[in-house]
Amino acid sequence: SDSKLTPRHFYKGLLEQLGCESKFYRGDAKRQLHREVELMRGIHRLEPVVVVDEAHLLDREMLEEVRFLLNCKMDAQSPMALILVGQSELWDKLRLQSYAAIRQRIDLQCKLPYFDRSQVGEYLKRQLAYAGTDHEIFSDEAVNEVYRFSGGSARLINKLSTHCLIYGAQIKRRIIDDHMVKHVIQGELS
Repeated sequence: SDSKLTPRHFYKGLLEQLGCESKFYRGDAKRQLHREVELMRGIHRLEPVVVVDEAHLLDREMLEEVRFLLNCKMDAQSPMALILVGQSELWDKLRLQSYAAIRQRIDLQCKLPYFDRSQVGEYLKRQLAYAGTDHEIFSDEAVNEVYRFSGGSARLINKLSTHCLIYGAQIKRRIIDDHMVKHVIQGELS
């Protein structure tokens, strides 16, 4: 598709995040990125950290570019810390033998567990507190429905609860109940 991430766009994006204008060609941008990283490490004594979100969407070519980033000088120390954030499909992909070279460069793997019912309620309260409210907005029955729909997945909890809050605001309700959650699931998320 037209929105596929290419190595050139990957390096260009990294350089822009560092405040640099990137070169047009991939090889030039790659070399420029490594020079910038060396400057950060050597002169400024900074340890670069790159976070790649939605990493499960990276294809083989892009994962090879990630491996290159971590192994550019073939020495024991990687030039930067790299954090790949993605859904479980990412690790399923990396378990394949064809990805062994990339997998060997992963020092730490963390998998977020699914929440149980009580944790879903606490999670919603924390998220609402971050947003600036300490009011009970989701009824207990609504939390039950959020849990049933999400299976405890934070991503699905966030998606459903956001849709519920928008729906509640549209119909001018201060409390999200189980009927509203079911309505959102059937209308917007099915």
